[in-house]
Amino acid sequence: MNIILIGMPSCGKSTIGVVLAKAAGYNFMDTDLLMQQREKMRLQQIIDTKGLSYFIKAEGEALLSVNCDYTVIATGGSAIYSPAAMEHLKSMGVVVYLKVDEPEIERRLSNLATRGVAGAKDKTIADIYEERIPLYEKYADFIVDCNHEDVSGCVDKLMARLQLALI
Repeated sequence: MNIILIGMPSCGKSTIGVVLAKAAGYNFMDTDLLMQQREKMRLQQIIDTKGLSYFIKAEGEALLSVNCDYTVIATGGSAIYSPAAMEHLKSMGVVVYLKVDEPEIERRLSNLATRGVAGAKDKTIADIYEERIPLYEKYADFIVDCNHEDVSGCVDKLMARLQLALI
């Protein structure tokens, strides 16, 4: 079984994922890095040179290529735009939405122009947040509220929820 983390950019998927993988004795995979390796360029470069549609398609293909077990998988924030990819990930494990409120995402996401956030050129963070929340909730097996928590607190919440989910 894998643990798949979804959520907004800067919600902590990669940071929390590494610590969670250590705590659970799992491997760790960051699908943003997988996509960069496959495309041989940074996320923002993909968006800038090939466009948003290509980026979404390439991300979906990268996610569909994932085949592992006992791995914490930190997805890109836009992974939820590929239904096929999300169904593939759900078939491989438990999907956890790391929920962080929009004002906190705004505070954390200071590098929007260079971060490689899908849709950032045409929309505000608030617009992206409102668009994505229903999709994160749709695909999540459960939600962990990471507001007002440090990494350790989020990992503790995740471990407790995962133990309940596996009983």
